[in-house]
Amino acid sequence: MESLTLSPSQWETLFRHLEDCLPEEGCGLLGGLEGRVQAVLPVTNELHSAVRFRMLPQEQLENFIRLEEQGLELIGIFHSHPNGPPHPSGTDLAEFTYPGVIYVICWRENGSWKLKGFWMDGKTYREVPVNISAAAA
Repeated sequence: MESLTLSPSQWETLFRHLEDCLPEEGCGLLGGLEGRVQAVLPVTNELHSAVRFRMLPQEQLENFIRLEEQGLELIGIFHSHPNGPPHPSGTDLAEFTYPGVIYVICWRENGSWKLKGFWMDGKTYREVPVNISAAAA
C-alpha cells in the first residue's frame, strides 16, 4: 500500500472530528482495503493534550472490532497537530506502534485543514500520497 484514497465525505468526517477536538489533538482509525478508505472512525484522545495523543483504549478496541465485523483492515491512523509540524514529531516516531499502516498527520494552515500521509518505522518516515476522490466511497 503506497497511498490512501478517501472520498470527499470521508475527508469531511475526519476534519469535522479534528475541528471538534480543538485545541487538543484529535485522532482515529481508517479502515478499508488496498489503500481505499471505507471507514473513518474517530477515537477520543484520552490525554486531552494539544501536543500528544493516546487513543482511549475502549473506543479503539470497539473500532477494531467494528472493522473486523465489516471485513475491513486497519489501513491508516490519523491525528492532528493543531500547532504543527506538518510531519511526524519525535514523539510520533517514539510511540510508533502499527507497522504496515499509513499515518495521516493533519494540521491547520490559514484556517483550513491540510493532511499528509507517512510510512513510519519508528526511526524515520517518508511521505506517501493521500488522495481525495469521489470514486473512493
